[in-house]
Amino acid sequence: MTELLEHTVETYTAADGYVLHYRHWRPQETPKARVVCVHGIQSHSGWYLYSSSRLCAAEYEVFYLDRRGSGLNEQDRGHAKNFHVLIDDLVLFLGRVRAQEPRRPVVLSGVSWGGKLVVAVAKDHPKLIDALVLLCPGLFPKVGVPPLEKVRIALSRVFARYRRFTIPLTDPELFTANPKWLEFLRTDPLSLHRATASMLVASARLDWYLRDAPEKIHTPALLFLAGQDRIIDNERTRRYFERFRSPNKRVIEYPDAHHTLEFEPDPDPFIDDWIQWLDEVVGTRGGDSHGVPAAQSPDATSHPEPDSADG
Repeated sequence: MTELLEHTVETYTAADGYVLHYRHWRPQETPKARVVCVHGIQSHSGWYLYSSSRLCAAEYEVFYLDRRGSGLNEQDRGHAKNFHVLIDDLVLFLGRVRAQEPRRPVVLSGVSWGGKLVVAVAKDHPKLIDALVLLCPGLFPKVGVPPLEKVRIALSRVFARYRRFTIPLTDPELFTANPKWLEFLRTDPLSLHRATASMLVASARLDWYLRDAPEKIHTPALLFLAGQDRIIDNERTRRYFERFRSPNKRVIEYPDAHHTLEFEPDPDPFIDDWIQWLDEVVGTRGGDSHGVPAAQSPDATSHPEPDSADG
């Protein structure tokens, strides 16, 4: 396995003044493309140091964003006013990445719950990205909030939007069967275990918002699935992905793997497949990406303003 590469922790400021942290890996050579990654509802960028190092070693520049209220972002832990704010945070960052190097391909990657955010961006802002990677995306979760808890959350969204509820992913074995990583998950101080009523309602509304997304996505797309996943419904996810209008799309499933591919005893096979696909789709330096040229102009417009939980 490749050793972890050094990275920097940097920040950018959202439209409402919230300061967001991200981890940044720069390859020694001119990058083939820039990969922007988004984590799940409970995880954060620190879970994905190895895959980010591998991508960097393969000459891809990696930006791993921590969602507001998660990971390194301590302000308003577990809170978001609505899902549009979360999308706008990502759109703002992508617009800046695109503006810095307009001819460099940009790949957007989403893990678990983060897969919902990146699908929303691919639906509404296709000019910002050149390829889309979904790692066990939380589009159709198996794990949900009990009915009575849903009622409490809905009422709190109206009367006490900052009231926090437990994210229904308390068992580390939902993510992995690897003893090393099970211990990590039990003690990780940055993992998010509680979210506000506002954030949980935003997640449910985002599910409704994405119902018509596949027919609007034409970006080359790669979907990773884990055969032993206890968090997401693989078959519903696969059918949803098949509706994408992307001329170049691929599904890769690992029958014996669990939800967090990063935590497999040997994660290299899935990362090797990821790198191989990137090389095929956007691997030519300078933006002439095998028939998938980088978009020419940023599309960073804001959004105006219907039970899901996924890692």
